[in-house]
Amino acid sequence: MSNTEDTTAPVTFDDVRKVYNDYFVAIEAFNARIEDGEFITIVGPSGSGKSTLLRMIAGLETITEGDIRIGDESIKGVEPQDRGIAMVFQNYALYPHMSVEKNMGYGLRLTTDLADDEIEQRVHETAEMMGIEDELDSKPSELSGGQQQRVATGRAIVRDPKIFLMDEPLSNLDAKLKVHMRTELQRLQEELGTTTIYVTHDQHEALTMSDRIIVLNEGELQQFASPDEVYNNPANRFVADFIGSPAMNFFDVVASGSTLVGDGFEYQIPSRITDEIDGTAADEHELGIRPEDITYDATGANTIPATVEVVEVAGSDNFVYLDIEGDECRVRVPGDVKPDVGEQVDLAFDPVDIHLFDGQTGENLLADLRTTEPRDADRSAASETETEAEEPA
Repeated sequence: MSNTEDTTAPVTFDDVRKVYNDYFVAIEAFNARIEDGEFITIVGPSGSGKSTLLRMIAGLETITEGDIRIGDESIKGVEPQDRGIAMVFQNYALYPHMSVEKNMGYGLRLTTDLADDEIEQRVHETAEMMGIEDELDSKPSELSGGQQQRVATGRAIVRDPKIFLMDEPLSNLDAKLKVHMRTELQRLQEELGTTTIYVTHDQHEALTMSDRIIVLNEGELQQFASPDEVYNNPANRFVADFIGSPAMNFFDVVASGSTLVGDGFEYQIPSRITDEIDGTAADEHELGIRPEDITYDATGANTIPATVEVVEVAGSDNFVYLDIEGDECRVRVPGDVKPDVGEQVDLAFDPVDIHLFDGQTGENLLADLRTTEPRDADRSAASETETEAEEPA
């Protein structure tokens, strides 16, 4: 199938704002550009504005201020059916009295003047693509959740839209089927090459499916970047905490020369980090380190003492929860590491792996450093710092 119209569909947001009842701000000054053919995921906690943003593109919500363009054309004043979009809802929104075939073709019959035989051909081609060709005569109530999701997605595909909008389409599926359908949706999007904007509260979906991720909080854009960038170089404290499971560890620290001083530990940092944080408004910051970047039962300089509180067995990996002077620390370890509760242990991590968040603004003070400096060079510098620390004065 191919759309005979112009299918170039970048989506541009210019200072988009959405206000309800003249006082509740759902989206504030949102600016972004989604390129043609990208798979973009919008993530954030409940009430962050994810679905509102999607519904404004679809025409289900008005734009209070600013503009949204598909291609070069503003969508303001354009009827939803004329925007070149197709939407897949969380509850699938299938007509219970219609067969699968009629459900999939209904939108085409309403919004186009295509002949019945062409609509039938599109429906059958799409049903085969979705693996539901044997269910065309079935009613939605006779299908499993996964099959209903395929029907809803197929109904969007037959319209051959410029843009797919998907509002948490997998949230009603069990864990195993969710994994399978994630793969299916990725395969379909790559095959069709259609710009896709996908809303989810599931950060794992965002990390595994997206070309880029939009992270929202309280209606404001926090970061718009690749999954790798969002995970490894979060723009601020909120993104660092929201993305990643188990979550990043955070410790209140005070910068004192080349030392970060926390409750129960001191951590030496190389000059490249002290240079980066010198001159910041606050001396009090938060040190962030991901569970997989911590060395368990470490030796040598720059270690932090901790006490084992809980061991969570998770198959190939285990998660050890430790106490550091009242602060919880999570460490990912190999599956054969199963320490005893109460065991005393030293932890360590490379300076290259740390994040440092401004105590006032939450900004990642090392974001530019992590972007511009090669990680191998960083690790070499970190190793030199540790060697110097081990040498006697």
